Amino acid sequence: MKNVEQMTMFEQTKWSNVPLAERMRPDTLDKFVGQGHIVDANSLLRRAIRADRVGSCIFWGPPGSGKTTLSHIIANSTGSAFVKLNAVSSGVADAKKIIEQATERFNRFGQKTYLLLDECHRWNKAQSDCVLPAIEKGIITFIGSTTENPYVAMTRAIVSRCRVFEFKYLTSNDVKVALKRAVKEDKVLSQMKIQLTDEALEFFAETSVGDLRSAYNGLELAALTTNPNEQGVVVIDQLVASQSMQKKALSVDTQSYYDMISAFIKSMRGSDADAALFWFARLIQAGCDPMLLARRIVIQSAEDVGLAEPSALSVAVAAMTALQNIGLPEARIPLAQAILYVCNAPKSNSVEEAIDKAMSSARQNPDAMVPPHLMDTNYPRETQQKHAQYKYPHAYGGWVEQQYLPDKLVGEKFYIPSGHGKDTGCKLKK
Repeated sequence: MKNVEQMTMFEQTKWSNVPLAERMRPDTLDKFVGQGHIVDANSLLRRAIRADRVGSCIFWGPPGSGKTTLSHIIANSTGSAFVKLNAVSSGVADAKKIIEQATERFNRFGQKTYLLLDECHRWNKAQSDCVLPAIEKGIITFIGSTTENPYVAMTRAIVSRCRVFEFKYLTSNDVKVALKRAVKEDKVLSQMKIQLTDEALEFFAETSVGDLRSAYNGLELAALTTNPNEQGVVVIDQLVASQSMQKKALSVDTQSYYDMISAFIKSMRGSDADAALFWFARLIQAGCDPMLLARRIVIQSAEDVGLAEPSALSVAVAAMTALQNIGLPEARIPLAQAILYVCNAPKSNSVEEAIDKAMSSARQNPDAMVPPHLMDTNYPRETQQKHAQYKYPHAYGGWVEQQYLPDKLVGEKFYIPSGHGKDTGCKLKK
């Protein structure tokens, strides 16, 4: 691609009108930021991309986490044809046309087609079903990206034919790396003398809450609307950054900010409603993103309340949904309700302890076999016929003694009821 100096005036204008997030979209994995659990050196997806053997998959995760970018990287690294659609603006007719063209390419040249579908959860059953035969025959490789849980928001038939990769929020460090690179390498920003202060960089990284697109938008707006100083330098400090992100700069230092979040979490865990409300209010007034606090309430409802009062999780999720749909200041009320519910509920961390023990055991016993009487009976095997048959619990009043763990783990206890509130374990066992 040309440098800005080599471009015509028309090309420069056109290029500068492209959003920074699009200009900085990487075309190789080496420049891809974040999601190490998906694209690290030894990951399945990276090996598949190198070998041009990427199967149908769904990228699920929050906005700005790299789903569309990774789809483009896959498209750029393959010898196959690729077509991009947005599920919001496409219909069955568009899907059928793509399938016809893909079938012709496959039959004439043996060439596969990648279908990149943004917002794939918006496709209805008819749209999804029309591409299933092409996916099964290998004519089309489907790559969808969505912010919604595909197991809930998409048709089961298409999800079952795809590998689902869950993207996570980018870390603050990921965002900082990307913004520094943009200042140095972007075709437009690199031509400006930009001084991005550490405080501004920290602010962009924290307030974007893992959404790199949001951070890019804030940085670009700051750079293009700030007048250079006498030395011709565009200084982007924390004040400029806060104005560009339309979020209040924290009125506390970084250490105090994290200390207050810690105090908020521990106050909920300790059932001190007054302290939890105070630290919540203090953080909101200091400029903390309320969504970060909403996520913490959801986590605490499962981690510290858990089965002692299972409805705490429903209340917390409802409050987070209210924040997403209503926003502040009104959403402060359902958030406060969730905080008070978590504080006043009986406490149990048996869920967290149980899943951590189970995860550890699963890592240590990768060869653990399913007991014969629990195996799938659709395809009977000799091993099943030689052992006791599965006992259907409902035929015994709801519970019957039988082995469910692998032989080598019989007797292991992962879940230990705390006895607090409703966390009393299975009441059906005799």
